[in-house]
Amino acid sequence: MRFRFIIKLNRTLTLTYCRKMASSVESTGSNRAMYPDIEPFQTGMLIVSDLHTLYYEQCGNKDGNPVIFLHGGPGGGISPRDRTFFDPAVYRIILMDQRGAGKSTPAAELKDNTTWHLIADIERLREELAIEKWVVFGGSWGSTLALTYAEKHPDRVKALILRGIFTLRRKELLWFYQEGASYCFPDAMDEYVKPIPEVERGDLMGAYHRRLTCEDENVRTECAKAWSKWEMATSRLHVDPTLLQRAEEDSWALQFARIECHYFVNGGWFETEGWILDNVDKIRHIPTTIVQGRYDMVCPAVTAWDLHKAFPEAEFHWVPDAGHSNKEPGTQSKLLDACDKYKHL
Repeated sequence: MRFRFIIKLNRTLTLTYCRKMASSVESTGSNRAMYPDIEPFQTGMLIVSDLHTLYYEQCGNKDGNPVIFLHGGPGGGISPRDRTFFDPAVYRIILMDQRGAGKSTPAAELKDNTTWHLIADIERLREELAIEKWVVFGGSWGSTLALTYAEKHPDRVKALILRGIFTLRRKELLWFYQEGASYCFPDAMDEYVKPIPEVERGDLMGAYHRRLTCEDENVRTECAKAWSKWEMATSRLHVDPTLLQRAEEDSWALQFARIECHYFVNGGWFETEGWILDNVDKIRHIPTTIVQGRYDMVCPAVTAWDLHKAFPEAEFHWVPDAGHSNKEPGTQSKLLDACDKYKHL
């Protein structure tokens, strides 16, 4: 009975999503190149608890306009490319690996790893670097974290740059991890469900969580790769083989899958289902740009549209020929434009 209910619910969500995508389209515009590669002028390890230590780095202009880049996942970690959205002559660029991700230690650790721990970590880093206010950039899970941080600390945010909007509502999770996106990627879905016995497939997130937290290292690794491959296979309009290769890296896949699944089965520890949208009035005075790929399978466009309706003051951009990735040309260009728009705040 429960399995039939989930199928019915997700078919309804699929139809709703497709109808929502039938609204207005704007042209992508010119495709911009990223700023040149740069190296950090400072790296550090910030102790945030008896257990967790976070890696962070600063790049660009030491005396420039501070901006923090919040990576996706959760569990995805930062990369050198993330530095290059920002004009290094103007911005003081701060990047941080969240708890358990990237170079932060201990790797893939789930204890004391919640949304509210991460919000406190961002504030801790701001204080450590003696920054009064900063621009906050976040995509996918990074958009969740950016919105939540701004709603908790609106006086610390100069502007928000958001991409691939994700508010961690149950229907968003069911769309991607249970059935909805499978209507477009049935072949990738077959690979995703392969490690899970058919009897458990009515709750794929729960089934994965049991395996990603079990004692058997081989089971954890197999499931981490399958979970990660599903997202890598569906995150772009045209599948990127390099993303699929990344999902084969044991350490990265374990960080990514374990932490994501941990957050999602716990609903992000939000007090209510729609907590982010319910609290959006707290940030409607903050200059904000929202960039959303029309054919985003990972974070369906209906979520960005819901945010747009709740936050009409924000500048909103559809990218008509893009999925979820910030590497797709139209999305990349719009994000670069947004970063340039706020660099002299």
